[in-house]
Amino acid sequence: MVFFEKHGVEGKDFFDFFPLKNYSFPLHFHRAYEIIYVNNGQLYVSIDQKEYLLKENDMVFIFTNQMHEFKTIDCSDITIILFSPELIGDFFMNFKSVIPDDNVLHSESVPFSKLNSVYSQKSFIYGVCAELINQKSFIPVQQSAQAKVFYKMLLYVEENYSEDCTLKDVAKHLQYDYPYLSKLFVRQMNMTFTDYLNQYRISQACYMLKNSQQTVGEVAAKCGYNNFRTFHRNFRKITGKAPREYREIE
Repeated sequence: MVFFEKHGVEGKDFFDFFPLKNYSFPLHFHRAYEIIYVNNGQLYVSIDQKEYLLKENDMVFIFTNQMHEFKTIDCSDITIILFSPELIGDFFMNFKSVIPDDNVLHSESVPFSKLNSVYSQKSFIYGVCAELINQKSFIPVQQSAQAKVFYKMLLYVEENYSEDCTLKDVAKHLQYDYPYLSKLFVRQMNMTFTDYLNQYRISQACYMLKNSQQTVGEVAAKCGYNNFRTFHRNFRKITGKAPREYREIE
């Protein structure tokens, strides 16, 4: 299961950071760079099928379009930092065709309270980049033509999941044959496009239920479900819980 998120396409100065507690997120990728910093607890992180166990004061630096997921082990208090490649243009231009052989760094402290201007943000990130260059080796990125088409399919879902979104729509948008995209998707994901779309919509609904005051009906509508009973059925099938029950879990 892979999600595409549009982080890093918002603008050249995009920078955001936020805390998460006891959180897990499935396999996904995005154009933005991402740093995950562990304040407390333990976090399992997988990047391009390479597994890491992060403990207090560890961080991972995730490059553009690297497939990754993370899972809390017992408990975790982490901070996610997302930023556009253009924010550190020199580094991006020099390293855009490679990835680290090991994404993990260690830092005793991160000045989150001071990251309130583009200058402090760039200073912090370039400092992390310098540590990465000094400590790690880099390997070339290889991406097939099929992988590029597959990524475009995932991007289409990310941008259109709240509306009517079918594989026929994707085929028309990308100007590819429907049967070809159907076979490619199943081969890459081990599931149909419709199953993936439902998984993606429910994952977004889970986030909204935990992080907004919207009603369950409003969440369902924003996640592309015009039929509340269908939303409720899919939510329970995927999470094992009803939406309201899920929202109440700490």
